[in-house]
Amino acid sequence: MSSKVILLVEDNPDDEELALLAFRKSKLANEVIVVRDGEEALLYLLGDGVSEPKILPQVVLLDLKLPKIDGHEVLKRIRSDTRTQRLPIVILTSSREDEDVVRGYNLGANSYVRKPVDFDGFIEAIRQLQVYWLILNEAPPLGY
Repeated sequence: MSSKVILLVEDNPDDEELALLAFRKSKLANEVIVVRDGEEALLYLLGDGVSEPKILPQVVLLDLKLPKIDGHEVLKRIRSDTRTQRLPIVILTSSREDEDVVRGYNLGANSYVRKPVDFDGFIEAIRQLQVYWLILNEAPPLGY
């Protein structure tokens, strides 16, 4: 995980644009890969059974309300594969449901962040996520 790529799993074009703008404003130098549904996220992370998956990201920012395969199922499948079971997953969602928080953690999320409504709050949340997950956090080495 040395490339420090971020995988953003977000189906809402407005939220995607806001997140990318927040990354730019917080001067993020890392590459951000965007996938727009759960199926695409799993294909990126786990491959298609024939070809190998892409380089694993340093962190996955995962929305819950996704088309095709919802975020909880994506998280469950990520955690069930030995290649991705320790991959840092941050649920980044607008859901305010306690059930979503509990279920996310039960399925192995490392963090649950509610998307702030105002832009300045969103930029600050992205900045803090960047500092913690890309600078401070020590990810486990691959192959363990």
